[in-house]
Amino acid sequence: MFRFEDPTYLWLLLIIPILAVMRFVSIRKQRKRMRLLGNPELLRKLSPGISRRRTAVKFWLLMAAIALMIVMIARPQMGKSISHEKRKGIQTMICLDISNSMMAQDVAPSRLEKSKILIEDLVDHFQNDQIGMVVFAGDAFIQLPITSDYVSAKLFLQDIDPSLIGTQGTDIAQAIRLAMQSFTKNGDQGKAIIVITDGEDHEGGAEEMAQAAEKEGIRVFILGIGTTAGAPIPLADGGYMKDRSGQVVMSRLNEQMCQQLAKAGKGIYMHVDNPSVAETQLDNELQKMQQGDIDNTVYSDYDEQFQGIAILVLIILIAEAILLEKKRDQQVPKDSSTERK
Repeated sequence: MFRFEDPTYLWLLLIIPILAVMRFVSIRKQRKRMRLLGNPELLRKLSPGISRRRTAVKFWLLMAAIALMIVMIARPQMGKSISHEKRKGIQTMICLDISNSMMAQDVAPSRLEKSKILIEDLVDHFQNDQIGMVVFAGDAFIQLPITSDYVSAKLFLQDIDPSLIGTQGTDIAQAIRLAMQSFTKNGDQGKAIIVITDGEDHEGGAEEMAQAAEKEGIRVFILGIGTTAGAPIPLADGGYMKDRSGQVVMSRLNEQMCQQLAKAGKGIYMHVDNPSVAETQLDNELQKMQQGDIDNTVYSDYDEQFQGIAILVLIILIAEAILLEKKRDQQVPKDSSTERK
């Protein structure tokens, strides 16, 4: 398997088309100036040492060298050995509430950011398990299909914010439904749905959907985020969300609904007032679940591939130097003949 250890550096390749456009604009301006000075063909004959073709070749050789050096900095690697391993684990779908109420700051830095930190810590505790992610508000969609790639899970997590879903509300039922559909058909493997929410279910039907999940052997765990005292919902303009009468809306953790939902899904409810305690409690419950075989493709013994690229860069730079030397050799006789005259 081929990969880059530091793929972020590949964004520097955008320099190449930018320089190409700049060169194109420069050539056009130069040609316009030549037309003002006289006949372009005559001017080229009076300057035999200047070769447009050689200049173009030198430019693209330089661009190729820069591109290869950027690729080299990104550290290309090749996996030498591939193995398919069967590991014991469970499947877990995390359903994250991203409705506006999750922006409330009764927990620091906000309910949503606290939830993302919690999920990242949960992912760090997974070893041989598979994980997926659903985000929901007034609607729901799959943010990450079920996978064993924990690095991707963390990357997808960074992009989550309330703007991902235009329909506001809290449709927990739809989130659970999507999570149920995301599991693979492995009968002997434990399956869990972890819902992280403040419990403000505006759509209804969540308890019935949790019961449906339990009938399919899927446990539903609820992590309640926020406080029962509540907090206003901040807006982008610096103010707070208000109701129709102009009163500031106070969003409160609905623990009763969360507890009922966990009971319906044969899971447990945990209030995330102390994240470490909640994580430990959840880990203990997940470890009790039946583990089944999970196929993992493992690439190992990655070798650095920059040596070959470095040789290509050296060859290109030598070719560029040879072209420059040829140009000088062609100019020297003409200069000496002029001196004899």
